[in-house]
Amino acid sequence: MKKDQWIMGIETSCDETAVAIIKNGREIASNVIASQIESHKRFGGVVPEIASRHHVEQITIVIEEAMNQANLSFDELDAIAVTAGPGLVGALLIGVNAAKALAFSHNLPLVPVHHIAGHIYANRLVTEFTFPLLALVVSGGHTELVYMKEHGHFEVIGETRDDAAGEAYDKVARTLNMPYPGGPHIDRLAQNGSATLDLPRAWLEEGSYDFSFSGLKSAVINRVHNAEQRGEVIAPEDLAASFQESVIEVLVKKTERAVVEYKVNQVLLAGGVAANKGLRRALESSFAEKPEIELVIPPLALCTDNAAMIAAAGSIMYEKGVRADLSLNANPGLAIELYNE
Repeated sequence: MKKDQWIMGIETSCDETAVAIIKNGREIASNVIASQIESHKRFGGVVPEIASRHHVEQITIVIEEAMNQANLSFDELDAIAVTAGPGLVGALLIGVNAAKALAFSHNLPLVPVHHIAGHIYANRLVTEFTFPLLALVVSGGHTELVYMKEHGHFEVIGETRDDAAGEAYDKVARTLNMPYPGGPHIDRLAQNGSATLDLPRAWLEEGSYDFSFSGLKSAVINRVHNAEQRGEVIAPEDLAASFQESVIEVLVKKTERAVVEYKVNQVLLAGGVAANKGLRRALESSFAEKPEIELVIPPLALCTDNAAMIAAAGSIMYEKGVRADLSLNANPGLAIELYNE
């Protein structure tokens, strides 16, 4: 009988201190997250120095809690997987050094994981992958279309040229005097509005799978400021609905086109903005007419940053023989294709 595989995942790339234990790459034994949102709210965004300090305070507590919930000892683990990048360098360093300390003290393999690979592999905690597949990654710092022909092999076919979708959501929310993080507030407001305002869609040059949301963000901000100067009132729910429709239409249409060109069997939604109800509904509606393509959308708890996704990706990397030694450093600009064979 095959021995069960137990992987610990550690995630500290931004403002969540998270540790999880995953069994056989797909079963969550524990998934502990210490959020910092309340600390960053008053600043309207994540303050890197504050994030790092919180990680230092929380990392040991979260590791202990994850081990207790999984009811495991360290000698039962097969490896320590950790987010090596991209992310905030100070925040990443806390997780990387904690992982190195654990790997050294318990003589365990150390597996570096790309943060976006983690978001993609959150979907494997829902269902098994069917290759080739396409992942639409939409988060605060990233908007990408990633093609995968097999486990652990990533080809970025489209990415944002300026603002990520989540970043645009937060800046539009700030313009409407909404608290950080703004994405969920815009999403909720949009449900009560109508997309009556004409806002731009950046399709870029023909055939491109890249994204651009900077122009849309600026158009919304200018529309609000011009209305204020004229004494006009724009219904915030209509503005939110119009903005959200502009973002979602581009995301969905480019995904649909890539599915046809790359002849994929499965489409995965990944990243923090995967929690957006408008985006989830639009993709479900689009792929309801394409029963030959399986659409996989993770539950809300696995959309935002967590360590279960890092352990799930780490399980595959561990099986592929990806290892790091104790010289492993945080890499805020880490490329996802780095581990391709």
